[in-house]
Amino acid sequence: MTTRLVLRRLALALLTLWLVSLLVFAATLALPGDAAQAILGREATPDRLAALRDQLHLDEPVVTQYLKWLGGIVTGDLGNSAATQAPVGELLSDRVGNSLFLVLISAAVAVPLSIMVGVWTAMRRDRPVDHVVSTASLILASLPEFVIGIALILLFATQVFHAFPAVSLLGPGEKAWDDPKVVVLPAATLVLAVVPYISRIMRGSMVEVLESEYVTMATLKGLPRRTVIWRHAVPNAIVPAIQVTALQLAYLAGGVVVVEFVFSYPGIGAALVEAVGNRDMPVVQDVTMLAAGIYVGLNILADVATILVTPKLRTAGR
Repeated sequence: MTTRLVLRRLALALLTLWLVSLLVFAATLALPGDAAQAILGREATPDRLAALRDQLHLDEPVVTQYLKWLGGIVTGDLGNSAATQAPVGELLSDRVGNSLFLVLISAAVAVPLSIMVGVWTAMRRDRPVDHVVSTASLILASLPEFVIGIALILLFATQVFHAFPAVSLLGPGEKAWDDPKVVVLPAATLVLAVVPYISRIMRGSMVEVLESEYVTMATLKGLPRRTVIWRHAVPNAIVPAIQVTALQLAYLAGGVVVVEFVFSYPGIGAALVEAVGNRDMPVVQDVTMLAAGIYVGLNILADVATILVTPKLRTAGR
């Protein structure tokens, strides 16, 4: 039954990605103006415009354009950038690595921190410290990422505490992990953006579990408080947090665009902003599909994790 559920999730994921590909392709086609004219400028000659339209397959039927683009996505041929004529795969390879490193570092800090904060505040329910943490999390949740990023720059990259660079500039061929300092402030921004949501869900779920009968029974049996919390309460309270964690990690794949722009971080977010400004449709389409793929993939992992930690789902249909 577990295998059937996973296969069903995979089928829905493929259907979702196909629908996203339709929306992305239609949205880029619906942009006003001539894409070739926007790329080459007003001074472009008719011959150059015709050559670029032929290269971008703009003169072909819409269905043919879509099938060629989708076929390239499936086979790994992302095409060439309309602005630089370089293969999109080569253009994005280093940037994908930088963004992935940023997201992984942020997730490695945010997820355990969120669970710890949620458990800690649930154990101190309705105490002053619980109210302080809840208020602080609401304030952080209400702030856009760029506001958090600018605040961190003012605090840690100026005359207050000049500890980290204000912009994440890297030399040619240099990777983000070669200079960890450039990752600290962007990662901190993403952490502060997602921790409030996960920790609040974990707190609410933990409060409900702490009031359950089996936790009360475990306490009456004389089990140590630490054992009751981490062996009996947390495993049952973490299921809702898994779903929210997946959504927040998927959000990082999209929210990273704003953060990378604020810190001039050389990732896929900055590449997307540049591509939109240059009307580089192949790069825009490929980066958008990459973000969608990450989002859907993380949701599948969350579904599988939920099945594995939920006995009812594991044993359903037996």
